[in-house]
Amino acid sequence: MNFISAVIFDMDGVIVHSNPTHKVILREFCAKHDQELTDQQLLEKVYGRTNQDWIPNVFGDVSQEVITAFADEKEAMFREAFDPQANVVPGLYEFLDLLDENDIKMVVATSAPKENAEYILSELNITDRFEAVLSSADVQNSKPHPEPYLKGAKVAGADPANCIVIEDSISGVKSGLAAGSKVIGIATTHTHEEMSDCHLVVDDFTSLNLESLEEIMELQPNK
Repeated sequence: MNFISAVIFDMDGVIVHSNPTHKVILREFCAKHDQELTDQQLLEKVYGRTNQDWIPNVFGDVSQEVITAFADEKEAMFREAFDPQANVVPGLYEFLDLLDENDIKMVVATSAPKENAEYILSELNITDRFEAVLSSADVQNSKPHPEPYLKGAKVAGADPANCIVIEDSISGVKSGLAAGSKVIGIATTHTHEEMSDCHLVVDDFTSLNLESLEEIMELQPNK
């Protein structure tokens, strides 16, 4: 059996079901700045991407100063509106306990800003359970580039091939696969069919156990 060294978590849509709030805030923010945001744009240009990426994807060729100002404004709106404790993905705490009991390291690698990660994880009182929390500020290349998950494996002291990535976005799934890790999809943002490239797709953490993780590690890289 291949050894499971670490599980690397995305945050939005994985640890917390935050994308519905993000969707509302994104639309409010874009409307405030005279820009329509469609569901297709959300899926293709926004979800799983950093502010540095999605803002020019939606608003076009804007300056770095505008990107920074827009990002700060939008994320402040999100933190004001979002309650992490009311939106934990079912089974999360039990799954973290399972990994602890089996000495499997845990890392967060999110496209969200550091302020969001600190807010959400501290509100859930789980920050100390992770070896490291990587945010958008910690990488040069955002998802779907493999850097976030390669760096996540590195800070855990693990070979990416011995890591399991848990993701909800298509760009995040691509990032995890490109890093050479096994990928579990959480179907909070996309359907099971849309996440068919994952090694396993689940609705939440309640159906995951050590046996299911071990079975994933036995799969070939191309499934």
